[in-house]
Amino acid sequence: MDRRHLIFLLEDAARRFPDRPAVEDDRGRSIDYQTLLFTADRVATRLARWGVGRGDRVGIWLPKSLESVIAIHGVMRSGGAYVPVDPTGPPARSVGILHAAGVKAVVVDRERGRLVREAWPGGPLPRMIQLDSDAAAATPELEADSDPDLALWSRVAADDAPCPLPPPRSGHDLAYVLFTSGSTGAPKGVMLTHENALSFLDWCDRDLGPFHHHDRFSSHAPLHFDLSILDLFASCRAAATVVLIGEGLARDPAALGRFIPDRAISVWYSAPSILALLVEHGGLASDPSATPRLVLFAGEVFPIGPLKALRAIWPRAVMWNLYGPTETNVCTAFRVPETIPADRDQPFPIGSVCPPLVARLVDAAGLDAPKGTIGELVIAGPGVMSGYFGRPDLDHEAFLVDTAGTRWYRTGDLARDSGGGVYEFHGRRDRMVKKRGYRIELGEIESALYQHQGVDRAGVVARSDELGVSIAAFVALKPEVKRSVIAIKRHCVSRLPSYMIPDTIVFLDRLPATSTDKVDYQRLTSLVAGEGARC
Repeated sequence: MDRRHLIFLLEDAARRFPDRPAVEDDRGRSIDYQTLLFTADRVATRLARWGVGRGDRVGIWLPKSLESVIAIHGVMRSGGAYVPVDPTGPPARSVGILHAAGVKAVVVDRERGRLVREAWPGGPLPRMIQLDSDAAAATPELEADSDPDLALWSRVAADDAPCPLPPPRSGHDLAYVLFTSGSTGAPKGVMLTHENALSFLDWCDRDLGPFHHHDRFSSHAPLHFDLSILDLFASCRAAATVVLIGEGLARDPAALGRFIPDRAISVWYSAPSILALLVEHGGLASDPSATPRLVLFAGEVFPIGPLKALRAIWPRAVMWNLYGPTETNVCTAFRVPETIPADRDQPFPIGSVCPPLVARLVDAAGLDAPKGTIGELVIAGPGVMSGYFGRPDLDHEAFLVDTAGTRWYRTGDLARDSGGGVYEFHGRRDRMVKKRGYRIELGEIESALYQHQGVDRAGVVARSDELGVSIAAFVALKPEVKRSVIAIKRHCVSRLPSYMIPDTIVFLDRLPATSTDKVDYQRLTSLVAGEGARC
């Protein structure tokens, strides 16, 4: 059997260290490796009984918890691929993602199970494993015995039915589908295989490691965000402990600053904006002895000012700037020096390509950019996604195929080789931005604005400064509609995740347009820079 499969990481850890804590949450609950494996097999058994097998998708719509991590391993042990969705996002968007992914089953809590049933767009409902609630526990027969397509978590975990024979395994099997913002208004599903993930983990072990079973990994990133792959699986491969940081704690820098030493975090990974908040509000300098040994950041540019401050607070930590879109996970990396020169006023490079991936810079025609010039960064190798779920049209746009038949993923990021294969980031070639590590297609925000019946025309732009990325929406309303920032923001909240809500709303009588009557984004950007956004 092909062992290039994520399920063997858990099996090996449970065999070597059955009693070691595998997962802890921020409420003090924990589960050891032996119990994690046993309960994941119970989930896999139920899914197999429902016909879930190799390549089938199973949704996970839960807050970050012991149960959500168990569910991830259970789905993969059934042969399926897990599809995590944002537990804090608009329900209609989350249900739409589950429907678009064609999930055969979904793991939910009671409230989200109700939302799936009410908001399902059409076709057969997925089967559900539902976390117990007090009401369900009191009358389980009303939910679990009368509905063959619903199973309570407690009953699944206690089911002593023998595990079915495992399906054939291959590193090319689909492991998970992560949905990211889409320029047309619909999120797109990035398909990653077990080989994609393991290729990345191999690089982590070689260049960031070695990791040890006594390491304690933070899990700050949401499970639907690609940073979570390192948290969940690098820790599992080392038989270490992953410490879950829930959605509330993740946004509280003062509490996070106490959490890091209290939980003895040794490997930290997050977006730079979170570390910048920790520097400013986390009280890190009050306990310099509680320094993680390894600090990783990715997802956006880390301004040099906050990074210098962090380096001064944690001088002994090994720090890495990691770069890569969801489609490749990390594809380049740069180790931050132990001493940052006082006169450095620019962010550090995104670094060198992570083998076995390979990189090139190409011009608009897809040809190699002249040495020393800026070009689009393209990536090839075993860590690159297999494609977008159900969207071969997007696959065609996303890949450049050379004369040798090699598929190069077009990152859309502009870069320059500063020498020796060390790449500097020089922005985007399209309208995608990164905010708090999340990829945001500004067109998706515009699409949501156009769903407001009073909006005549809308344009969205972003700007960056030392504080990070801010998003401004310019809106022209229909003549009879009253201007209300609250109404527009409330409309956005019902359709977009929190990180995509515009920071400012600017009402204009009409939006500036180009000679072809398209929105003039350059003019909108100059309005933001020149006069600020009115909200």
